[in-house]
Amino acid sequence: MNEFRVASLERILPLGTKILRINWLLVVLLCLAAMIGVAVLYSIANGSWTPRAAQHGVRFGVLLLVMLALALVDIRWWMALAYPTYIVALLLLVGVEVFGVKVMGAQRWLDLGPVRLQPAELMKLALVLALARYYHSLAVDRATSLRHIALPAIMIAAPVLLILHQPDLGTAMLVGATGAAMVFLAGLSWRIIVIGAITGLVGGVTFLIFGLHDYQRARIETFLNPERDPLGAGYHILQSKIALGSGGLVGKGFLGGTQSHLNFLPEKQTDFVFTALGEEFGFIGTLSVLVLYVLILLTGMMIAGQSRHSFGRLAAAGVCVTFSLYVLVNISMVMGLIPVVGVPLPLISYGGTVMLTVMTGFALVMAVHIHRNVDLPSGRGFFL
Repeated sequence: MNEFRVASLERILPLGTKILRINWLLVVLLCLAAMIGVAVLYSIANGSWTPRAAQHGVRFGVLLLVMLALALVDIRWWMALAYPTYIVALLLLVGVEVFGVKVMGAQRWLDLGPVRLQPAELMKLALVLALARYYHSLAVDRATSLRHIALPAIMIAAPVLLILHQPDLGTAMLVGATGAAMVFLAGLSWRIIVIGAITGLVGGVTFLIFGLHDYQRARIETFLNPERDPLGAGYHILQSKIALGSGGLVGKGFLGGTQSHLNFLPEKQTDFVFTALGEEFGFIGTLSVLVLYVLILLTGMMIAGQSRHSFGRLAAAGVCVTFSLYVLVNISMVMGLIPVVGVPLPLISYGGTVMLTVMTGFALVMAVHIHRNVDLPSGRGFFL
């Protein structure tokens, strides 16, 4: 009876009280990251608001309002819609196989008239919601057993296989890693983790040998030796390293990047935006961006730790894991530490679907913070 009373009190909180409970520090940090994105996009367009800087800023402003509105939604609605959201995202991935639009040789998008949607990005958040809901309904001792890992494994494997078929190795890796992290955070026993790690290693090596497309194999070969084809497959990463190195300690100054302005740097508005930033603001600028990202992640993980219900803890932590993987993979990629896989830098790279996913994810984190003291029901039905 008490848990429903607490939830009921939470439900009737005045709007003003809910707004005061929003973590405004996190809002400010997200705004700072988006402002850096606007500045970099303005610079690489040679001091022009078009075609991307203004649109990036407007898009963030609209999604910021959407994020704050969604943050006020009762956390039980988030939990009730977890499974339906996952099913819709999975159906959209299947829709890509049938109706998808090919861009640069990959079929990853759905054409919805004025906008193009990339369902693989939406699946990252949908998977976090669904796994948080699943483990919320299990007792701790059951969550750590091998018997109850079958369904989460299927929930992770289904979208990963569909995304691999598009093909989109980078996003498939992120979705798989996010799912694995969620299972780990739920309290999986170390014995199962070791078995899973060995199985994953064997499967990964097998996939690298037999499952890669030719262009994916070329990316790995280029990563190992980019100098073997400096004007072809190795061009992207070599130009990225040149631009980063030329930035030095303090950079060439705002609007002073030569590699990006003279179009030597490829995909400078999306995958390699961190390189453009490093060229103009140097080591100090890139380090400042990394500190900003760390502050965002620490704030999100603190919110996760303060939640009284396992759904909130897992959901907020899962969003933070997804966000951190975006940052880690993108920065490692442009520095030549891993193969180029086409993962954008969140809130700084240009792109609508990624920003929608990131901002919706942080809306969930905000909702967890606002409703951190709610005692949620076990949620063993499809909705609740």
